[in-house]
Amino acid sequence: MKAIEVPGRIDSQRNLVLDEPIQGTTYLHQVRVIVLVPEQAEAEEVDPNDKHVEEIKASLRRALQQAKTGHRLPLSQMWEGIDAE
Repeated sequence: MKAIEVPGRIDSQRNLVLDEPIQGTTYLHQVRVIVLVPEQAEAEEVDPNDKHVEEIKASLRRALQQAKTGHRLPLSQMWEGIDAE
């Protein structure tokens, strides 16, 4: 048996919704699904500063487009406002 790990969630109608499609072969036979739900303590440990993958991808796309069009921040200004102790 092969294991495939894909992040997802259970929606308000109690349907399993995958965050991304399963890559590779189509499985026409029945599969087993094991849902791992974080304990309450684990759920509280989620960093509120973590961004969703799509937000990060969008940010990287914007940065790449800005770099291609010459909209760059000079290196001398990059550390302004950052407290690096």
